Amino acid sequence: MRTGFVNRRMVQRFRQVAISTVGSLKIKLLLCCCIGFSLIAVASRAPAFLGWTGSSISMPPISDSRKGYSIVMNTWKRYDLLKQSISHYTTCSGLDSIHIVWSEPDPPSDSLKKFLNHIVESNAKDGRLVELKFDINKEDSLNNRFKEITDLKTDAIFSIDDDVIFPCSSVEFAFSVWQSAPDTMVGYVPRIHWVDSTKDNLGSYIYGGWWSVWWTGSYSMVLSKAAFFHKKYLSLYTNEMPASIREYITKNRNCEDIAMSFLVANATGAPPIWVKGKIFEIGSTGISSLGGHSEKRTECVNRFVEEFGGMPLVSTSVKAVDSRKIWFW
Repeated sequence: MRTGFVNRRMVQRFRQVAISTVGSLKIKLLLCCCIGFSLIAVASRAPAFLGWTGSSISMPPISDSRKGYSIVMNTWKRYDLLKQSISHYTTCSGLDSIHIVWSEPDPPSDSLKKFLNHIVESNAKDGRLVELKFDINKEDSLNNRFKEITDLKTDAIFSIDDDVIFPCSSVEFAFSVWQSAPDTMVGYVPRIHWVDSTKDNLGSYIYGGWWSVWWTGSYSMVLSKAAFFHKKYLSLYTNEMPASIREYITKNRNCEDIAMSFLVANATGAPPIWVKGKIFEIGSTGISSLGGHSEKRTECVNRFVEEFGGMPLVSTSVKAVDSRKIWFW
């Protein structure tokens, strides 16, 4: 009997200790949750405490036009997309001018010019009016997007297609990244190259698309469909790029973006910089959706290696991220 009584006392004390421990854990868990929610609340209110406003996430307007950037936009018979793009980008605070690369057989219509000028005037604010120009080309060539522009007022060029839109805050962030490394290319669309191990010739390479970048975590190019670079590279491309490369691009209607990546890498010996940003495709898929696209791009890479006398592209795994818009970085 005595032994049974002692055992019951021990069981009761064990239960009391267990209940006390569980209760303590619950209290600690509750305190942790309260602290977590308090930190979130403080973080969300921090801008107000510091005298900032919700609009502070956008870059401030840039008064000196040489510190801004110019858009060089490639287009081809997609007037609705062109109107959407111009309507959007003319609201970006750092933009100084837009040069529309026009390679169509017929010049832009008066109605199109009138509509686009109306958009520019409607989006003008604080006395800032974006300059809009059509750069007319007689020949239909992809090289036209890199033809030298002599009247640019900014050093920075944002090269972009008419069917791709990025939020202004994302563009301004990429521009700030470019300002920290103005000799290199800074863009949103990375690509990679690597040695073709199936070939005996070690100078043979393969072009890798987005999934190759995703798998390896590295890249060596950023495509000019959405990239910042210095205006001096337009002069280099027009006047010093081997004529055989420009002729190859005109004939095959492909790879002008790879050629620009080669040109910049050859001049700097440095890799490009990939900027993470949201991409809104407003048009249909382009030549990248056609069969044999990767094979044609691989052919371009190897052709350009021969012309440059070696592989100038430099691989990297660095990525620029706007940490103001993400929780974990």
